[in-house]
Amino acid sequence: MKGREQAGRGVLGAVALGLLLTLTGCASFRRFAAGEVALTSSWESPTGLYRIEYAPEDERELTRLVRAVDAALPRLERWGTLREPLTLRVFPDHESLEAAVRQEGLGWLRAWGRYDEVFIQAPSTWGLAGASPAQLNELLLHELTHSLMYQLSADRLGWSRKRIPLWFREGMASYTAEQTYRWGSLEELARYLERHPEADPLRKPEGHYRDESNLVYGVAHHAFTFLVRRYGEEAVRGVMREMKGGAAFPEAFEAAIGLSPDAFVRDFTLYVKWRGFRGGRSLPRPPVDARPLGGPPAASGESHPP
Repeated sequence: MKGREQAGRGVLGAVALGLLLTLTGCASFRRFAAGEVALTSSWESPTGLYRIEYAPEDERELTRLVRAVDAALPRLERWGTLREPLTLRVFPDHESLEAAVRQEGLGWLRAWGRYDEVFIQAPSTWGLAGASPAQLNELLLHELTHSLMYQLSADRLGWSRKRIPLWFREGMASYTAEQTYRWGSLEELARYLERHPEADPLRKPEGHYRDESNLVYGVAHHAFTFLVRRYGEEAVRGVMREMKGGAAFPEAFEAAIGLSPDAFVRDFTLYVKWRGFRGGRSLPRPPVDARPLGGPPAASGESHPP
């Protein structure tokens, strides 16, 4: 069954790609960021309706973007389907992306996901060689997970008022995109907390976000993974259903999980500090010069400032 499903998705992807390339020739014009003229092309997939908006000089990016979305679908489907069309807006360089999302000095930023749109820097401009297929696939899956989560949790007017903490939204995106390899290990996190007992990167990520992005993203990934392993993916879907029903995140989390977000954060923090991931064994304290966590994540994306 799984093989047939994947084969079916491949056919759909090929049809979608062909449709996109056909539409490119007769794409409609509309206004783009900074007053530029842009083209739009649309296609439908098993997870929803997608549209790409791009400047004429970025037309060469279309084929790889469609393929990256198609590659993301099997893992995105685990959570559900988009309720509203989603637009990928392609920006020609990093500066125009930062201007569009009103951020400065985030040299690692490549994309920004919202309720029904993903802003993305043209993949060919990611460094000297541009983005590899694997990098692009991973980043788009991360950002599409953000948009899907927001749509499953709220409507267009209410998604930004649900008080979803950074650890949950970034953790869910990183977990879905299988980005464990990007972040420090649980042991490194335990050592970081030993060296910085005043730090609270889950509940107070603001002080770490700009200069220690790897710490913020890594602890979010590990916390969300801990949540799924302890309570299951259905519990996560339950949190989103509760929010869709009108609850804010704290109430939705407690209704679906059975404890408050603060209680969960305490549980996870103790799990890390006591090294529950090592079967309860006590490890020696790190040397003074142990490598700290932190630093910008390469080619990662972010959905909202903390």
